[in-house]
Amino acid sequence: MPTRRDFIKRSALAGAAVTLPSFHVLARPSLSEEVIGHGDFRYRVHRNWGNLDPSTTPVKNCHEMVMDRKGRLIMVTDETKNNVIIYDRSGKLLSTWGNEFPSGHGLTLFDEGGTDVLFICDPDTGRVVKFTTDGKKLLELTHPLKVGVYEQSLGYHPTETAIAPNGDIYVADGYGSQYILQYSASGEFIRKFGGPGDGDGQFSTAHGVTLDKRNPEQPVLMCTSRAHNAFKRFTLDGKYLSTIFLPGAYVCRAVIDDTFLYAGVCWSRLRYLNQTDNSGFVTILNDQHRVVSNPGGTAPEYRDGTLQLMVQAAPIFKHCHDVCVDGDKNLYVCQWNAGRTYPIKLERI
Repeated sequence: MPTRRDFIKRSALAGAAVTLPSFHVLARPSLSEEVIGHGDFRYRVHRNWGNLDPSTTPVKNCHEMVMDRKGRLIMVTDETKNNVIIYDRSGKLLSTWGNEFPSGHGLTLFDEGGTDVLFICDPDTGRVVKFTTDGKKLLELTHPLKVGVYEQSLGYHPTETAIAPNGDIYVADGYGSQYILQYSASGEFIRKFGGPGDGDGQFSTAHGVTLDKRNPEQPVLMCTSRAHNAFKRFTLDGKYLSTIFLPGAYVCRAVIDDTFLYAGVCWSRLRYLNQTDNSGFVTILNDQHRVVSNPGGTAPEYRDGTLQLMVQAAPIFKHCHDVCVDGDKNLYVCQWNAGRTYPIKLERI
């Protein structure tokens, strides 16, 4: 069976033979006609759902979004006038807070004994901070250099967190030294694993980390290795389990809802085939790690059990950075490097 390395070696030669979608769109479809996705996962596109007044509530990059127990949609941006923006499901602005994260990036929600708390990562300042949902600071992790975990030569630029049922905090150093660092709930360092490289348990852009509880008896960490077009699965004590290879898809963090995994694809291999840099889409996998739909992307295709190249099919998105799923299975797509635009809603049909 072809491996990820085989695919990467072949991609430059095979690129010219790949049949790519056309980008000559004559006119934007009306809302009722603009439907994307495949199989049971098809969506009507609401491009203007999250639009706000940029003079009062601006964004730079809409990095990530979560939904709290009240049904509020909470988003982090790297705009220090309002790092956190809170919407209702209609797209109405409810509140904002925060002005201390010039590269506000990762946003994780955790149920702490019946109370929602948030973890924010800022890769430029090297901060990981725990907050209440209304912005009260509860905890800040110590920089790994200060606790002897990193040497001076190792950069630290955390991009994401995941929280275990016992409160342990996993930090993805996705823009730094490519480790996953584990801390206790009180912030004491436990271990690190991963690191840069092409080995099974190593990363190239460890952009995200997510707790996958679909098997409640054996939860695992779903770690992103974006430049490898892959998710890598680990035990909670850092032992490598397996790789989910997604050819052509530069995925961000995994989002688990019911039995499915959703992820924003920041760009696809079209970027390297000189087609377009703005080549993102959304990908959806079932609990057997098979892709079932690519809203905005090409239909998933398996040949002899091997997933084929996936790329953008329609220029709806630029760079999908995160996906939030609501109770009706609608999706809210946050984008990086998308002209300071607000999230797009995908209404499940």
